[in-house]
Amino acid sequence: MITRSIYIGNPAYLKLKDEQMYILDPSTKDLKGKVPVEDLGLLMLDHFQITISHQLIQKMMGNNVVVISCDAHHLPHGIMLPMYGHTEHSDRVKDQLEASEPLKKQLWKQTVECKIENQKEVLRRLGNYYEPMTEYHRNVKSGDSTNMEGIAAQHYWKYLISLDFLRARFGDSPNQFFNFGYSVLRSIVARAIVETGLLPVLGIFHKNKYNAYCLADDLMEPFRPFVDLLVMQWLERKPETEELDKEFKAHILKIATVDVGIDGKTRPLLIAVKMTASSLYKCYTGEKRLISYPELL
Repeated sequence: MITRSIYIGNPAYLKLKDEQMYILDPSTKDLKGKVPVEDLGLLMLDHFQITISHQLIQKMMGNNVVVISCDAHHLPHGIMLPMYGHTEHSDRVKDQLEASEPLKKQLWKQTVECKIENQKEVLRRLGNYYEPMTEYHRNVKSGDSTNMEGIAAQHYWKYLISLDFLRARFGDSPNQFFNFGYSVLRSIVARAIVETGLLPVLGIFHKNKYNAYCLADDLMEPFRPFVDLLVMQWLERKPETEELDKEFKAHILKIATVDVGIDGKTRPLLIAVKMTASSLYKCYTGEKRLISYPELL
């Protein structure tokens, strides 16, 4: 089912009525809009004067809506996740914990290969120098022991933006646009992981005692190029802008409904992420050998 991504950046009172999210003016209580909760895929809250009823929160969590809360700088700061997203939660976590190191190294190899392939396709579509990416993809080893991900990234960002561009969390523009998009994507992936019954803290490659979403950081890697394309489309339209305005955020929230190819089918990214997380669990149990990852259409 095609879901909707909603951004709210003004004072609002949100409540549940008739199985729908009602958006009211907090001063006059006038109805500004309403959306069936079952149609919601992602809700971003970006104003300190937004009030949301607990009943609505519970309904959205029951429907696996990605709810993102923004901070004073209007950047994604937190997401709402259910404590248990699957009826077989304990069994699935046990399988996740028992995954062997050789298996995780093979899964990471697949992850890096898909990421590089999608980055290569982004460069190709934009008419940029992509040919070396084929060799980087071919040379990925188990666990990416030769760091082809990092080598490919150096080429990718130079020819995606400019030869002197440095990709960094707190780097110069246009880093802020990519950072915002990746934060939204990370929230979507984390939600899918919990829904599958896995622990987002336990990654297949990423390990950091300060990071509660290591597995989300793993699984989102092949999906990053989809964000990159949206950002590049934005920069083409507004090459001089450096502001994360409401129009840009609405543009990036399209990521949830972007069509991707996965398992020979076309699916919205929000659904594809769930398919990826589900396939990872099947790899843990031995039912599958390959993670289902997306490809650009």
